[in-house]
Amino acid sequence: MFDILHTHPDYLVINKHPNVSVHKDDGDTMLLQEVANQSGDEQLYLVHRLDKMTSGLLLLGRNKQAAAILSANFANRDVEKYYVAIGTKKPKKKQGIIIGDMSRSRRSSWKLESSTENPAVTQFFSTAAGNGRRLFLCKPYTGKTHQIRVALKSIGSGIAGDGIYGCEPLDRGYLHAYALRFPYQGELWQFICAPTAGELWSIDETVQTLQQWSEPWALDWPVIPSKIKRS
Repeated sequence: MFDILHTHPDYLVINKHPNVSVHKDDGDTMLLQEVANQSGDEQLYLVHRLDKMTSGLLLLGRNKQAAAILSANFANRDVEKYYVAIGTKKPKKKQGIIIGDMSRSRRSSWKLESSTENPAVTQFFSTAAGNGRRLFLCKPYTGKTHQIRVALKSIGSGIAGDGIYGCEPLDRGYLHAYALRFPYQGELWQFICAPTAGELWSIDETVQTLQQWSEPWALDWPVIPSKIKRS
């Protein structure tokens, strides 16, 4: 279900495996309880969330105070989050910013609108991933439900293996929480976790690109318009 990557007195960083829910859904084992059993904590606190299909870095508070501080960091956009994804086809644009309000669509899905009253904002780069697919590095500025999945779908490259927004059934949904950088107690902490679960991650082109993206915070990211930042 997970690997513990870093143990701090106030928080844990884990690599959540794909198809593991952060909540107790449909008979699933509660992830936090399983991590606590291994770490020796009496109780752990969820600081942010990942979709069930999404693997990668998840931050867990080890006490209420730390969880509150870290949650506030997310709410105040003081946490840099980076995701990698594999899209099913060439997108309408190769890099840039995807901006738009999100509204409910059919079943449990969302769609991106052209309006920008309370928009989801996602910066991204992309490159070839073999067999006509596309590798994306995404930096979500906001934290909306299904944000990256909807954003990539909106530019014509739904995530491979995504049962809701993709069009290619595979061994998993190819979205991975790749890196985190955040302040805590006067220090800047950064973590990176390359994806391994899933056959598409091991394609040579993808492996080589991920090595080039080993410090995603150092890349020259597309600039978010100031009017969006103020909203």
